[in-house]
Amino acid sequence: MRIFKFGGASVKDAQGIQNMFRVLQQTGHQNTLIVVSAMGKTTNALEKLIQVYFEQPEQLDAQLNDIIDKHLQIMNGIFDNQNHPVYADVKARFDRLDMFLKNNKSPHYSFVYDQVVSTGELVSTTIITHYLNTQGIEANWLDARNCIQTDASYRDANVDWERTENAIQKQVAPNKLYITQGFIGSDDNNFTTTLGREGSDYSAAIFAYCLNGNSVTIWKDVPGVLNADPRYFSTTKLLNHISYQEAIELAFYGASVIHPKTMQPLQRKEIPLYVKSFINPKDAGTKVSKGVPIDPEIPCFIVKKDLALIRLSSLDFSFIIEKNISDIFSLLDKHKMKVDLIQNSAISFSVCVYDKFNKMNEFLHELRGRFQVDYKPKVSLYTIRHFEADSADFLFRKHELLLEQRTQQTLQLVMH
Repeated sequence: MRIFKFGGASVKDAQGIQNMFRVLQQTGHQNTLIVVSAMGKTTNALEKLIQVYFEQPEQLDAQLNDIIDKHLQIMNGIFDNQNHPVYADVKARFDRLDMFLKNNKSPHYSFVYDQVVSTGELVSTTIITHYLNTQGIEANWLDARNCIQTDASYRDANVDWERTENAIQKQVAPNKLYITQGFIGSDDNNFTTTLGREGSDYSAAIFAYCLNGNSVTIWKDVPGVLNADPRYFSTTKLLNHISYQEAIELAFYGASVIHPKTMQPLQRKEIPLYVKSFINPKDAGTKVSKGVPIDPEIPCFIVKKDLALIRLSSLDFSFIIEKNISDIFSLLDKHKMKVDLIQNSAISFSVCVYDKFNKMNEFLHELRGRFQVDYKPKVSLYTIRHFEADSADFLFRKHELLLEQRTQQTLQLVMH
């Protein structure tokens, strides 16, 4: 079975959904499972809905209605008859969301987040399944929450692989086309969980692993894996092939084209990953598999924005020793800080972090009780894989360097 994944940009409007249909016409659609993200910026809109729910409940109906209207516009662009069953199915999904928001008693943000944000994927797959069936492609809607079984770590759930494999193999039959959701699963109590932001690639890898798939193809609005993100870098080149190990390195450092957790299950069963353009589906794109580490071997540029650089030194100017470092990492774990870079010297310890769960104030408060703290928010971390002597010259002309770290193949620069 082949696994396809279509992200939010590829199904952001009626034209995108029609183009997805054309891709399936060109590639075939039997024995295929398609993982689909929420449409366009729906996840962002649902995150705003959660913020409104907690902070401005009087605006809740207006924010929800805006999300519903955007989906109705898309549906009106691809369905001729407004009595089509898709309208009732989508209304039922939004009604369930509305009922949850009105009856929920849990104050826990992460729990509410997963129950609300998952609606984006449930609605997008409902619409697409109906559309493909109206176009003569027999598509079967599959609830990923009945397939991907996780723990209750809301917003960053861990997969129970054995239960997940059993569930998927029971529900997916060969020689059919399935449409399912990225990013979501469920815990032991049947509450919805999510696998981390941008987790749909990971969902595709989970299904591929459990079904012993012969390939995963991620369809994007770029021709494949580029050596830099075109949103931030003016000149980019296509990578024809990268190894699993290189893909894991690029994902770890923040390459947005591949989710960090995606490669591990694929590597374990040596399932090749293709990243291809949904605009030009016949183009080769990028292949990720065993073999040549990277082709062509050129510098690869990755940037992470909106990080924080924290420099710590002991209150009495004594050495930063193992006990201090142990305490720092304990606090990083306690406040769920995502560590992107660390560097230490005799009397200081620097860490560049992403405050994923908005706990920076609490984290800094605890640090200041034990260390002298220099805190710089809104920094960017540039990572250059396979760097050359002049690879970073253009960055030094534009930004202030705060911290530099290099290994044989990787140069990292924290800049302001």
